Amino acid sequence: MKKKVLIAEDSIHMRMLLKDILLRNGYEVAGEAENGREAVRLYDELKPDIVTLDIAMPDMGGIAALKEIRGEHPEAVVVMASTMNQQTQVIEAIRAGAADFFIKPMQAERVIEALERAVK
Repeated sequence: MKKKVLIAEDSIHMRMLLKDILLRNGYEVAGEAENGREAVRLYDELKPDIVTLDIAMPDMGGIAALKEIRGEHPEAVVVMASTMNQQTQVIEAIRAGAADFFIKPMQAERVIEALERAVK
């Protein structure tokens, strides 16, 4: 059975790239969010197997969304997306319950690796 993924990323270009990587590797994209607040709402609605959260998003960032999602759903599997200069935030996200992370610009192998490790 395909794992359902909720993508939270403010850049439409990055969402499209990530969606393509996921679909080519046997995942189902359950939904897409442009910010953390929308990700929290969609998580409650869609109950995905995995959430990918960009660290820096408008309205509500990824770490705040992570804390809210995991606060309500401790079983939630969340993988963070970050840029090279966000190492401090990645550490904070891991401490807040993120299962793994990948760096943008995205490499398909690394994204899939992170998702596979996260669900184990």
